[in-house]
Amino acid sequence: MDVLAIVLAAGIAFAVTALLGKWLVPFLHKINFGQTIREVGPKWHQKKNGTPTMGGFMFIVGILVALLVCLPMTLAGSRSLGSNMLGTKVIGGYLMALGFGAIGFIDDYIKVVKKRNLGLTVKQKLLLQFIVAAAYLAALKVGGATSATMVPFIGRVDIGIWYWIIAFLGIVAMVNAVNFTDGIDGLNGSVTFFVSVFFMIIAGMLKSAGMGVLSAACAGGCLGFLIWNFNPAKVFMGDTGSLFLGGMVCAMAFGLDIPILLLVMGIVYLIEILSVVLQVTYFKATHGKRLFKMTPIHHSCEMSGWSEVKICAVFSTITALAGLVSTFLAMNAYGIW
Repeated sequence: MDVLAIVLAAGIAFAVTALLGKWLVPFLHKINFGQTIREVGPKWHQKKNGTPTMGGFMFIVGILVALLVCLPMTLAGSRSLGSNMLGTKVIGGYLMALGFGAIGFIDDYIKVVKKRNLGLTVKQKLLLQFIVAAAYLAALKVGGATSATMVPFIGRVDIGIWYWIIAFLGIVAMVNAVNFTDGIDGLNGSVTFFVSVFFMIIAGMLKSAGMGVLSAACAGGCLGFLIWNFNPAKVFMGDTGSLFLGGMVCAMAFGLDIPILLLVMGIVYLIEILSVVLQVTYFKATHGKRLFKMTPIHHSCEMSGWSEVKICAVFSTITALAGLVSTFLAMNAYGIW
């Protein structure tokens, strides 16, 4: 039953997301919800000006439908919902992602209405994101979660209050890292697809059907979206989608009680945001010099002559390899080998 629910979740999320594009893309065109491309970006991106944005709604709905259909199947086979925190981890995780997606929607809406590539201020975004992260962690705590977490080669470690502080800051950092990974056709969707697949594999090894369903739904939703977003993109996910996916990535890691894997599984996300931090720091320290041609780092690859398809392929391959390493680390942490 669990395997069926996981496979069905992936299939439903894929189908709903892909089919929804047939309606949503023309609708976004009709209401002129097009992306305004930054003038400071690669000049060849200007041809993408006006491409519909907020396409993230496609997989947000696709994943929701998959959860509504498949979660009852896993609940029916679970005798102890409270003990494995299935409801808190899966439903709470999706709601957290939805909260981040809502912040992205507000940002996208402001950009589209004002016809410029600016939205919420950095302070406004961070305040709202910290509120969502705090609400999710509070839900975990109320649901019975502790400050103990699994660490490869060590086992279960309890660092007390520091766990919640690190988690609070880490969730917001990772969500923004995933957001920075969105910038060229198909990149965020393809990278997050592989992240979801490997979290699904880990969930299967740990016999966590609920998290398996959540991960499978995310993988299916990403794949369905790529039909519309792969180069040349017919629609962009916008901050609505990228912040939502950031929440989903965190939900999968925390739901499996091994968030430290984000440092490995999310290596591409981390490289993307680290490139931005280094660029800004170096620029200020050297009074105008740049460390990279352009950041996030995928734009630097573009400026070096890489095609968008090549960047997606290389970054996805790196993520897949990181996923394999993460799987072995999870097996070690839980003593499966």
